[in-house]
Amino acid sequence: MAAGLNSEYMALCLVLMISSFGLCLVSTHAELRRFEQPAKTDGTLSFLVLGDWGRKGAFNQSEVALQMGRIGEKLDIDFVVSTGDNFYDDGLTSEQDKAFEESFTQIYTAKSLQKQWYSVLGNHDYRGNAEAQLSLHLRKIDSRWLCLRSFIVDAELAEIFFVDTTPFVQSYFADAEGHTYDWRGIGSPRAYVANLIKDLKLALSESSAKWKIVVGHHSIRSIGHHGDTKELVSKLLPILKANKVDFYMNGHDHCLEHIGDAESPIQFLTSGAGSKAWRGDIKKQKTGGLKFFYDGQGFMSVQLTRDAAEIAFYDVSGNVLHRWTATKSLYASI
Repeated sequence: MAAGLNSEYMALCLVLMISSFGLCLVSTHAELRRFEQPAKTDGTLSFLVLGDWGRKGAFNQSEVALQMGRIGEKLDIDFVVSTGDNFYDDGLTSEQDKAFEESFTQIYTAKSLQKQWYSVLGNHDYRGNAEAQLSLHLRKIDSRWLCLRSFIVDAELAEIFFVDTTPFVQSYFADAEGHTYDWRGIGSPRAYVANLIKDLKLALSESSAKWKIVVGHHSIRSIGHHGDTKELVSKLLPILKANKVDFYMNGHDHCLEHIGDAESPIQFLTSGAGSKAWRGDIKKQKTGGLKFFYDGQGFMSVQLTRDAAEIAFYDVSGNVLHRWTATKSLYASI
């Protein structure tokens, strides 16, 4: 009898150990992966931001790419940020999908753009084989490509927190409108979002970077076609405010846009005009704090020093449409 109890006790302990180890593995796996991105030797940082672009060069994608190359050389950029919807209309079909090279490698050919590209998934990417875009195989085809669901880029002067926003949007699960989404790796969307928020809060609270930037596909504030994303307003925005995030950058709306927040120093920057634009498609009820809106194709540049930030938006011809500059001391006191 005693031997039997001892055996049961040992078995229970083993189960608990395995369970605990399993929880530890899940927790470790959920932590945001971090990548080091050196700043320039003088401590400054510059990069381009582009979203909603992959159309095999169509809808002015090639023209935007040309101007990106020109501005990228002028600013001596360190890397490129993609805000999602990387391949239209429905992402990639597989790791071997030629659309990857036809919409990326063969389009962004300028010397200045042969830098690391940090990318998140958009809702259109989830309509294809989302796992394919996360695959290491694509990095073998083009070493510039780095796409994960959520991760951190530590660029010394700034930390950039990339957030997988598509699983936040409840309508994609409730009514797919005839689309098929690749939810592999997500599991329960509620648990997935809760864990992501937990990890983001921790990472932001521990950050000592001079500039904190969060990148996602969906907008928090926008007067464009999609407008504000209510799930991000309720779940993500409070975290950004609490941790004094400087910029939230996104795509999704096919426009260029700059909105300030009346209650915090956060600047909402939309760069989703990499190819097809939605001309004239503006929400009638405008969001307060609007500084700039353009419904044509283009992209955005970001230049950072320890004391100042300069944001610029460019059209398909490379013209500067809007430039905004603020010192860190003044900006932090808004």
